[in-house]
Parts: sequence; C-alpha cells; structure tokens
Amino acid sequence: MYSTRWCGYCVRAKALLEQRGIPYEELLLDDDPAFRQTVFDRTGGWTVPQIIVDGEPIGGYVELWRLDQAGGLDELSDAA
Repeated sequence: MYSTRWCGYCVRAKALLEQRGIPYEELLLDDDPAFRQTVFDRTGGWTVPQIIVDGEPIGGYVELWRLDQAGGLDELSDAA
C-alpha cells in the first residue's frame, strides 16, 4: 500500500486490513516531493492510498471497502 502519514483514507485502509487480519506492506511516500507522480507511475492512480493486491492495483480506500463489502477481503484473509 502506497500511503502518507497525513492521509485519513490511508489510516482507514490500514485499519480495515488490520480488522480483517490481512498483512500488508506500507510504502510511505512522505519524503518524496513528487509522490503523486511516483504513485501514478507505479499504480496508475494519483491519490493515496493506492493498494496493490497480488501485484494488481485495486485503487484506494473506497475500492478496498467495496471489495470488503463484496466479500473479497474474506478470501484474502483466509489466504493470510
């Protein structure tokens, strides 16, 4: 997950993953003055968080929440 320390949606995404028992790697972009370009180059998204599952960018917090609502995080939790 690409994130920054000051991003509220990043905090929410991490909390959701922790609630579901899904381990994640956080890549902080606070010290990157061009972080929006960095995250776009790596994920195709301009905002943080940008979340990657099994090598595929899924989007940000809203997409993660929707995946959870559809039961998709249950599969990830079981795999963890």
